[in-house]
Amino acid sequence: MFGFLLVLMILDGLLLSVVVLLQAGQGGGLASLGGGGASQVLGGRHATTLLTRMTWWTGGIFMALALLLSLTFSRRDTGSTDLQKQLRQAPAAEAPVAPIQGTTAPAPIPTTTTPPPATTPAGKQP
Repeated sequence: MFGFLLVLMILDGLLLSVVVLLQAGQGGGLASLGGGGASQVLGGRHATTLLTRMTWWTGGIFMALALLLSLTFSRRDTGSTDLQKQLRQAPAAEAPVAPIQGTTAPAPIPTTTTPPPATTPAGKQP
């Protein structure tokens, strides 16, 4: 379903871009070019009306498909990677093993703080 909607949206986007480029804007647009175009096939006024309607329809369809695709995509299980799925299915880690009888725990490392050595600025002797 997702792939079908995506193909429809791509086709609609291509059609929308062609329809928008054919429209006559303030500068004339591709519809006003001589030697072809929608204005010669359909007539000047009728081409403008048809292209305007097609722009609105293809734009509306594009937005509706974008909404449907976002809803379809959000319902897919894409939040988990393969590694995350494997970790969820792995057995729980075992509890740490108690020390063996007759042994002692390692002694803690003593922490002492020593002041840093005194330094003199470069070029100055004490």
